[in-house]
Amino acid sequence: MKKKLTELLEKAIYSCFTQGTLHETVIPSIEVELPREGAHGDYASNIAMMLASGQRRPPRKIAESIVESIDDSAKILDKVEIAGPGFINFFIKGSAWAALLKEVDALGDKYGQSAMGMGSKIQVEFVSANPTGPLHIGHARGAVIGDVIAGILRASGFSVSREYYINDAGNQMNTLGESVYYRYLGLMGETISFPETCYQGAYITDLAREVRDTYGDTFLKSGKEAAVPFMTDYAAGSILEGIKEDLETLGVVFDRYFSEKELYRDNKVSKIIEKLRNERFIYEEEGTLWFKTTDFGDEKDRVVVRGNGDPTYFAADIAYHLNKYERGFDRIINVWGADHHGYIPRMQACVQALGRKKEDLDVVLVQLVNLLRGGVPVPMSTRAGEFVTIREVTDEVGRDAARYNFLMRRSNSHLDFDLEIAKAQSNENPVYYVQYAHARICSIMRNAVEQGHRIPVYGDISLDLLAAPEEHELIKMIDTFPEIVEGSAQALEPHRIPYYINDLASVFHSFYNKHKVVSDNIALTQARLFLIKSTGIVIRNALRLLGVSAPERM
Repeated sequence: MKKKLTELLEKAIYSCFTQGTLHETVIPSIEVELPREGAHGDYASNIAMMLASGQRRPPRKIAESIVESIDDSAKILDKVEIAGPGFINFFIKGSAWAALLKEVDALGDKYGQSAMGMGSKIQVEFVSANPTGPLHIGHARGAVIGDVIAGILRASGFSVSREYYINDAGNQMNTLGESVYYRYLGLMGETISFPETCYQGAYITDLAREVRDTYGDTFLKSGKEAAVPFMTDYAAGSILEGIKEDLETLGVVFDRYFSEKELYRDNKVSKIIEKLRNERFIYEEEGTLWFKTTDFGDEKDRVVVRGNGDPTYFAADIAYHLNKYERGFDRIINVWGADHHGYIPRMQACVQALGRKKEDLDVVLVQLVNLLRGGVPVPMSTRAGEFVTIREVTDEVGRDAARYNFLMRRSNSHLDFDLEIAKAQSNENPVYYVQYAHARICSIMRNAVEQGHRIPVYGDISLDLLAAPEEHELIKMIDTFPEIVEGSAQALEPHRIPYYINDLASVFHSFYNKHKVVSDNIALTQARLFLIKSTGIVIRNALRLLGVSAPERM
């Protein structure tokens, strides 16, 4: 409906240009929105006010000219009013609402998808945690957000690849190997003082026990210098397999796992550093190499190679992003923890120095999760190795509840995740509330069939029978779904989808509580069955985008 009204306004404005009632000018983006109050119509537009400065006329006068030029040949308007300083309010005919359901019936599972992206190649990189320990609940939120962003983009016509960057080079990996080595020595009866700088979690002892049980006293004889590299590779490989398994329990599967070590093969890092140095983006000062990120708006220049010759993480990230673009991606989206906020300007500088536009890199920041149980905070300390893992949360509340709850807030807002609410079989639990709406629709349809009614299709129903305000409100909600998906893809805001389906479920429940779907009036029954069938399609499609199931029975 918004698209139809936008087209009516655009044609009316061009008609005003032709008639001379408005001066010809560039038409600003026409916005048609849902008014806050029902008395102001079904939709409203402020286009007259947006045209006012260029026309040098009062917005109400502009609105009058536009309204007079509207050609409603499709007969969708009941009336059009001008309100306040120049808002144009549209009141839709009752008969026009049900016609919007035709597309839902025709597209079915594809309703809500679009070709907006036109096949443009996008890489979404997310999680990318160091393989030094199990993924905790903070990683889980980023994993779900990244996964759903990728899904929404794919539904909007983009070619999308999901990628996990394995930080398997650097000091943290050596620390991992040392941590396992010292625990191994302890298990072998050696008296040791476990360093505070090592990883403290119980999983380190589990890994050391595996090494002991498989290799016995081999590494007592070999010495630390030979043992630590082995322990590093063994632990990293084992942890990474566990990470993959935990992510799969959460419904997250990557197209590619990219190892940081790959960047150091064939001197890829040093080659790009040398190239940028020749192009004068990098300079040397007292033996240290600096990237001139201030040329691109960063607050200060950044070190890429330390005075001792060791490259920084930033150096590896430059090489990694070059690698991404060389693989043919038009746009890169990185999903990072909120503590990486200060890292964004240097990466924007990096992509521009690589010859790309600043807009070719997007960063979505994900805030922390406050884990609660019945409103009481669950204590966690990653430093002490005391944290709640993805697997623990998924096992306790289930995949659906975990994913849905991680998406219930804007990604850059803190999230309170209450385990008890996530498990509750009540309307207090948002995913239960939405899934129950879908299950209720399926139940109504089953019962209708058992009573001898057939599942209706668009061409067989009397559209004018869907005349109640609650029915129009439900149709209006269904009609906005494609716009919600496109807006979510454009803004990289997956939380818009659960917001929407919670509202849709609420409107459906209100309709159901006021109107009997199956009655003695066969024509009305068919019309209402078609309406709730369309509602079920949208709920199911929206949940699918979130990676959440749509149960038919609950």
